[in-house]
Amino acid sequence: MSTALAAPNPWALVPPLGNLDAYISAVNRMPMLTLEQEQQYARQLKNDNDVDAAGKLVLSHLRLVVSVARQYLGYGLPHGDLIQEGNVGLMKAVKRFDPDQGVRLVSYALHWIKAEMHEYILKNCRMVKMATTKAQRKLFFNLRSMKQGFKSDAIDGDTHRDTLSESEIESMASQLNVKREDVIEMETRLSGGDVMLDPGPSDDGEDSYGPIAYLADTVHEPTAQIEAHQRDTLASDGVRSALDGLDERSRRIVEERWLKVQDDGSGGMTLHELAADYGVSAERIRQIESAAMKKMKKALTEFA
Repeated sequence: MSTALAAPNPWALVPPLGNLDAYISAVNRMPMLTLEQEQQYARQLKNDNDVDAAGKLVLSHLRLVVSVARQYLGYGLPHGDLIQEGNVGLMKAVKRFDPDQGVRLVSYALHWIKAEMHEYILKNCRMVKMATTKAQRKLFFNLRSMKQGFKSDAIDGDTHRDTLSESEIESMASQLNVKREDVIEMETRLSGGDVMLDPGPSDDGEDSYGPIAYLADTVHEPTAQIEAHQRDTLASDGVRSALDGLDERSRRIVEERWLKVQDDGSGGMTLHELAADYGVSAERIRQIESAAMKKMKKALTEFA
């Protein structure tokens, strides 16, 4: 390798941890590559699959990603996330870059960086997808800038107007080769904002009322159905299994006290009635019942 290509390790200039400002400051200090260096590293990657050469190409163009990401801050998405998606596009560009095509990497990578950011914005700008066709994507990414242009050209001084006039809608539809209805729909959806399904607690600690309160279907909610099935199983098979583990006297006492209903709708037998049946004290019946209930509780826990 020629001495002109020798340089300090560029990875040392990027801090492993830190905030976004520190990262941006670090990548802006990364050394720029000359045409000779870029061609050399690109050929090393293409011919020898040199990962270190690929890293140098990527690092020297991280500032480009930061610059492009700033252009898309108006969509309300985190700057760091935009940079991260752009870096993915940059790495794809480096992998596919052909040094023999006669273009610089910065020009070739710009398309890949923007493509990744566009994809990220379309997926995350709204919970509901806003642009699925090529025409809609073009409208989505041009609507904001064209609106600003209309405001700048306004001669009536009404630069604070947010809605588009009929003439502006017609002009935009004509320039972007879309239907005027598409312009109106996209403008409405972009200006509508998002509504949180579950706002969570308010500033005063009270729960806020959001769409989740009336959109949630608790009847068919999977977790609720599973829990209900488990309760039904415990109340039938579980109790039956627990009763089978008791001796005959303990089982009858539990059944008579808790599982049987008299013809008049009243509860089962009392402690004194069972005591008279077995010829023992009511306290003894209570002790037998208590021991049986503890045994059943343990059996139900194991059954569940």
